[in-house]
Amino acid sequence: MRVLLVGAGGVGSAAAAIAARRDFFDHLVVADYSVERAQRAVSGLDRRFTAAQVDASSAAAIAELCRENRITHVLNAVDPRFVLPIFEGAYAAGADYLDMAMSLSRPHPSAPFEKTWVKLGDDQFAADPRWAAAGRLALVGIGVEPGLSDVFARYAADQLFAEIDEIGVRDGSNITVDGYEFAPSFSIWTTIEECLNPPVVWEKDRGWYTTEPFSDPEVFDFPEGIGPVECVNVEHEEVLLIPRWVDARRVTFKYGLGAEFIDVLKTIHKLGLDSTNPVRVGGVDVSPRDVLAAGLPDPATLGDRMRGKTCAGTLVTGVGLDGEPLEVYLYHVVDNEWSMREYGHQAVVWQTAVNPVIALELLASGDWRATGVLGPEALDPVPFLDKLKEYGTPWGLRVGSSQLAAY
Repeated sequence: MRVLLVGAGGVGSAAAAIAARRDFFDHLVVADYSVERAQRAVSGLDRRFTAAQVDASSAAAIAELCRENRITHVLNAVDPRFVLPIFEGAYAAGADYLDMAMSLSRPHPSAPFEKTWVKLGDDQFAADPRWAAAGRLALVGIGVEPGLSDVFARYAADQLFAEIDEIGVRDGSNITVDGYEFAPSFSIWTTIEECLNPPVVWEKDRGWYTTEPFSDPEVFDFPEGIGPVECVNVEHEEVLLIPRWVDARRVTFKYGLGAEFIDVLKTIHKLGLDSTNPVRVGGVDVSPRDVLAAGLPDPATLGDRMRGKTCAGTLVTGVGLDGEPLEVYLYHVVDNEWSMREYGHQAVVWQTAVNPVIALELLASGDWRATGVLGPEALDPVPFLDKLKEYGTPWGLRVGSSQLAAY
């Protein structure tokens, strides 16, 4: 296996550090628009790693870099603006493809908070016939959320439930950042995209529909000392992925933002700083969202200032295999102190990055085999969850309000 990892930011750098401890690949190229950043990502790693410069907005540039390095698998670790050129560049070069966020949605022009229009991943799923016909795999949404959360959904359906009423992904943390009043631990560009777009809900008798941002608030009690966090509906890939392969009456995604973070995002929206449409400033065209992102600290640099844990998990309700009502929360917690000590990368990016590395290892070993454009829930969850434990971060299972086991 020869891998091209596009993006040497927080997640890409963490993925390289995680992969360096595994032996399933022959060569891994870390490529970024800034070759200096790519070089920093591979600094100190072994001879299997090299750095390169690439323009992620150019499918032709991605394809050329793949051919130069005889790449078999492309891992996309940049923000979702660049999904389609990297996706198409991998296809043109004859490589398989993995990403952690899918092609962007576009809201309904007249009823954005009622109806979907172009949904997350629609542009990629439209290409499924040609990927399948070519005998090639595009494994989309294989980060932590989407990704591990989808694996949990499939595991619950296969191993725990006879019937599923609702699959609700719930994400929360108690992470703080010393010295900053507002410092997101993940890309602000992606956070805005998720949180200010119309959230999507899926129901079996209604299909996909949208609601207002930050709708349906609830307080969810996260495990391992994180505690209660206010969660709200946001747009996320799981709602577009899970119903394609897992039978459930309803699918939702709620993000544990907390009231203060929600207020900041609402202010950003009121001021128009979430816009991606360029405005003229001093003779230069610039996107307000890009200016906002440039003014905030790089999440990859915040690890030493971060304190706390982050939790990704999937809440499933329905009827268990014994015919009795069942509520289960399958989850994965990463402590920032552990991830910084063990890998030198902060918890949020490490938790995202470990999952595509596991997926690559399963593809290299043949434990996962498939063609077409697929989500993680299309594949067997057991080998994945076994690897997660092998990588040193077990997952947990809570039944009702009690922890049943850690795996």
